[in-house]
Amino acid sequence: MTNTDPRMTPITTDKTRAAGGHYSQAMQAGGMIYVSGQLGFMPGVKEPIIGTIQEQTRNCLTSLEAILHAAGSSLNRVVKTTVYVSDSDHWPEVNRVYGEIFGDHKPARAIVPCKSLHYGFDVEIEAVALA
Repeated sequence: MTNTDPRMTPITTDKTRAAGGHYSQAMQAGGMIYVSGQLGFMPGVKEPIIGTIQEQTRNCLTSLEAILHAAGSSLNRVVKTTVYVSDSDHWPEVNRVYGEIFGDHKPARAIVPCKSLHYGFDVEIEAVALA
């Protein structure tokens, strides 16, 4: 089945890792952009290289930003994020890098501790933003 609803537009960019499954990097609908969860893949690298929690967080947000730019949006138009972390002990460092990147902009946010993430990453971030 193919989506033929003109009110929904898939968003893709080659500035970050391609979607690895049956999903889009993001979908734009109703004036909003829904960005799929981004893992901490290093920009331009297809194979997972698990860096520090700080590097993973920065890479997640770099990918998120690239996808938003492809949709004509930006990080300062993010309305809500969901941050998945494999261990709540990582939270202080994730929050520090997140705050550095978002600066004064403070979107609504949920933090979800979970056992493990794909490829052994420790953080994944998804977002909803204004188009």
